[in-house]
Amino acid sequence: MIRLRVKEIADEKKISRTRLSRLADTNYKTIDAIFKDPFKEVTTTTLNKLARALDVSVADLIEEVPDNA
Repeated sequence: MIRLRVKEIADEKKISRTRLSRLADTNYKTIDAIFKDPFKEVTTTTLNKLARALDVSVADLIEEVPDNA
């Protein structure tokens, strides 16, 4: 199972949901949903935008976890 680390990275960099939404040119509701559910399915385009906005690689945004997590 794939888990998104967007919230953790944004928190580390002190980037709010609103600011991330603007930086990534992504709807706030999408960012909010990702923050609330790190297992949310997102497009590769969205992952790419988030990685650029957070100045990390796409690989840094995802982690593989056991299915029972």
